[in-house]
Amino acid sequence: MLLTIPQVLTKGEVAQIRALLDAADWEDGGKTAGAQSGAVKHNRQLPPTSEAAQTAGQFIVQALTKQPRFMSAALPARILPPMFNKYEQAENFGKHVDNAIRVNPLTQERLRTDLSMTLFLSEPDSYDGGELMVEDYYGQKAVKLAAGDLVLYPATSIHQVTPVTSGSRVSAFFWLQSMVRSDIQRRTLFDLDTTIQALTARLGITDPQVVDLTGIYHNLIRQWTDV
Repeated sequence: MLLTIPQVLTKGEVAQIRALLDAADWEDGGKTAGAQSGAVKHNRQLPPTSEAAQTAGQFIVQALTKQPRFMSAALPARILPPMFNKYEQAENFGKHVDNAIRVNPLTQERLRTDLSMTLFLSEPDSYDGGELMVEDYYGQKAVKLAAGDLVLYPATSIHQVTPVTSGSRVSAFFWLQSMVRSDIQRRTLFDLDTTIQALTARLGITDPQVVDLTGIYHNLIRQWTDV
């Protein structure tokens, strides 16, 4: 399931983070790439343990976990600290699949990557190219969102970032381990939760059908979670 979460950050918050990132020292993005992705990765990144990356990353995670749509869709168990990349002057990231296991650079904890996330920190009209292309069963989808918006998609997806031909594309990218490993089960739970919220708004939280569906939702959570 590919899902967008709009306005995770306000425009003012994006500006504050960009001021922090733009003043930092960037390095070759290949330093954090795996064997396959390293051959097709051409961009720059902030060192994940740098003060700028940690400060901006903590702010982003706090903002993201306040988003009900994100929490419903992702059911996060653990979230890796956000990393930050920049694409300019024909830089790109060719087709690749994210590593199944990643290590938290701050704690050395290992985490299974169920979902990938990209939070855009550049307005789409400020650069040309730079689309995130995600492949799924229904074909390839191009993603280029407003600054402050986030896209969430299965980490199993083959994806790429097309070459930036002008301007600068800055974003945060990171992963999470969900309480529910299966993408199909997460999608079912998200659809059910969305339906429950719509019925609650129309019928009220004490409506018998709302209560029944809520019970079904939580019983599926009990059956499918891996915590």
